Amino acid sequence: MTDRSALIIHGATGDLARRMLYPSLYFLDMDGLISDGLTIIGHARSDMSRDAFIDTVERAVRDRAEERFFDAEVFRRFASRLDYCPGDASDPETFGRLAGLIGDADNRMFYLSTSPALYAPIARGLAAQGLTADPARVILEKPIGKSRATCEAINAAIAQHFSEQRTFRIDHYLGKEAVQNLIALRFANAIFEPIWNRHGIEQVQITVAESLGVEDRFDYYDEYGATRDMIQNHLLQLLCLTAMEPPANMRPESLRSEKVKVLRSLRPIRDADLPLRTVRGQYQAGVSEGVSVPSYVEDGGGGPSDTETFAAICAHIDNWRWQGVPFYMRTGKRLAARTSQIVVQFRDVPHSIFGASQLMANRLTIRLQPQEEISLLLMNKTPTLSRGGYELKPLSLNLSLSDAFGSQARRRIAYERLLLEALNNSSALFVRRDEAEAAWAWIDRIIDGWARRGEPPAPYPAGGWGPSSAFGLTERNRHSWFE
Repeated sequence: MTDRSALIIHGATGDLARRMLYPSLYFLDMDGLISDGLTIIGHARSDMSRDAFIDTVERAVRDRAEERFFDAEVFRRFASRLDYCPGDASDPETFGRLAGLIGDADNRMFYLSTSPALYAPIARGLAAQGLTADPARVILEKPIGKSRATCEAINAAIAQHFSEQRTFRIDHYLGKEAVQNLIALRFANAIFEPIWNRHGIEQVQITVAESLGVEDRFDYYDEYGATRDMIQNHLLQLLCLTAMEPPANMRPESLRSEKVKVLRSLRPIRDADLPLRTVRGQYQAGVSEGVSVPSYVEDGGGGPSDTETFAAICAHIDNWRWQGVPFYMRTGKRLAARTSQIVVQFRDVPHSIFGASQLMANRLTIRLQPQEEISLLLMNKTPTLSRGGYELKPLSLNLSLSDAFGSQARRRIAYERLLLEALNNSSALFVRRDEAEAAWAWIDRIIDGWARRGEPPAPYPAGGWGPSSAFGLTERNRHSWFE
């Protein structure tokens, strides 16, 4: 007998569900990674039939999947899993209808892909129908609040109905293949650990840059800004994985506890340090990818705004491993290129025996997008004859996922891994409550300090790399950003 389980997606007609969730679930089905007994139920306010919902899902899957990866027979099988429940989250009758669709499925997972303001009402509505009892689980999409106080309030509301062990806070960067490889690189290779500290590493840079503007997300973005939207979650997660101590094992609590230790070791940035260790910016009209583009304010209709579309922070981790090593983080809209990467810059050799040869320190680069790869810069002798002795040249050792595993392999969506882990009740790649709140506590101090200073974000032209003050952030330590 097949076990019956149900995944309910709240916010089923939203952008995230269409772009990420349905294609991810389709591909998991294609690969035979989800059980035959799983039903997928969409819930949203839109009044539509089940057939109309299936058509919506099919369009979403076709838009995301290349033609060669869309299989009509697989989609027919996938469509047989789908059902839809229209209704407002404030209406108790909605959850009664939802309970009827779930039926006797006792393995239930609720994905809250809605505004955080609806998290508590949805949880209450589910609880009123007896749907939140163990082993039911809930996935919370970011943002979980916009400050530590609001994050704690949301967590407390959810905790009334779901235990911490049954709560999965998602950060899709943790599902990226290159991020998973960072864990393998650090803890499955003996060569890095002896130098993965302040003695071997000079600086770390984490960049998440986007060439696009805010597009149709202006209302959301203007409320949150680059710091809350990106640094509080994505970039701090990357920092934690780069800086954390080796966990005792790969169990979820071991991994997440080490990340929390990093967050609690972050040096607070005082108001007096804000001009030296942080930068805020807002893009102006300019040229991006060869096309003239408007300013952020013009994207929003022309009204005034002091929301930052660029943020950079120089962070320090006050522990034995990382004392004195700067961790630079930057993110922004309308920058020169779309790229996400972690750069670990090692220290210079203590003494060069190669005379006038120009040496470059080793550099490890983990790229998350546009291509996922890992490269290590090494000095190498050029294959030439010379009277002057050795001629050296920096060369990269590359681990390209597309080269290593074939260019025909499909690049997975990060949500595929996260959905699979959640369906299998594994929380290692999800954010624990104290982890989320510790990240907000550190970020809140910076944002509150900016508010007290009352300075508007520095302007920067679209198509560049942010305000000029961002370059001063690294140059104070005789460093430069790696583009």
